[in-house]
Order: sequence, then structure tokens, then C-alpha cells
Amino acid sequence: MAFAANEVVISRDAMTVYGFLMDGMNNPLWRTGVRSIALRSGVRGQKGALYQQTVTGPGGRPVAADFRITDARPGAEVRYAVVTGPARPTGGFYLSTEGNTTRLRFALEYHPKGLRKLMNGVIQKALEGEVAQLEQLKVAIEAHSEG
Repeated sequence: MAFAANEVVISRDAMTVYGFLMDGMNNPLWRTGVRSIALRSGVRGQKGALYQQTVTGPGGRPVAADFRITDARPGAEVRYAVVTGPARPTGGFYLSTEGNTTRLRFALEYHPKGLRKLMNGVIQKALEGEVAQLEQLKVAIEAHSEG
């Protein structure tokens, strides 16, 4: 199993942070590896929405990494699962209000099967790289909610 998590405090209320996270179309604003994204089915910003996403993979090659929002609790939690691509991690954003700010925890996990278990070190590094982008998420949310 591969697991990675990170936390950041964002100078916005939990509902503002939640609204930004629920809309997968915001991913390119903070995730450097996203090449393209589009809503494939469901309602943008709603539980069940399926986003078609292409990310930069090994060697700079494009890799499909479509994901679905699987659970949502307004102002508290957004969970999703990657449903296409070579690795299919699940993850979540967990929000807690701290005064006028929001503490955001981002966690990802992946349970490889079969020969993919041999790739656990590479997958672990990839998950760590994803959660390390939380600082860019903080900047994007704070800038996005100003305008």
C-alpha cells in the first residue's frame, strides 16, 4: 500500500474551500501535472461528477486519470477515486474550521494488486508529489476567492 498526506491552513472559510475543491475544473489552477480536464458526466461540483483528466506521466507522456467525486459533506469533506489509468488511488480532502481560516488535510492511498506491487516505491513518490502541491492549492483558493 502507498499512502501520503499533507496539511495546510487556508485564509478562507470552509465553505469557500469546499466549493473550490468540489469543482474538478479547478485542478489545473493548482496541480502542475494536469494537461486537460473536462466534465464527462454528472453535474459539475456535485457528488457523482466524473471528470475526464489527462496528466503528465512517466517520461512526460500523457496518461488518462479520470476521477469521480465519491463522497461530499459540505464544508467538511470531499472524497474521490481515480477510475482510469495505470494507478487508481483514492483520496480525500478533510476540512476543519479554525477561526477565520480552514485547516485542510489532503490524503491519498493506493492498494496495488498483482505486479503493480513491484511499483510501490514509484507510486509512493507520485502520491507524495501530489499532496506536496497543497501550498499551490492554498495560493489558488486565496487568489480565486478574492475576485
